[in-house]
Amino acid sequence: MAFTTPEGSFEPTVMFFGLTNSPATFQTIMNESLRDLINTEKVAAFIDDVIVETEMEKEHDEIVAEIIKRLEENNLYVKLEKCK
Repeated sequence: MAFTTPEGSFEPTVMFFGLTNSPATFQTIMNESLRDLINTEKVAAFIDDVIVETEMEKEHDEIVAEIIKRLEENNLYVKLEKCK
């Protein structure tokens, strides 16, 4: 995102409004919310991507339900159109 002023065009090198730690803070929330699931090595979380790897579909569905519950508990949500 660039913006133009009378002195020329500028592109910020940091996030506006002091939000430079937002991605790291969000990653910490995800890690803390899903820690025990991540430790089972069936769940991986990177920023806003959560990957679930299981052998059985029933187990997969149970883990996904638990992840959604924990996200709701932390006032986070999932956009269904971005899910597979």
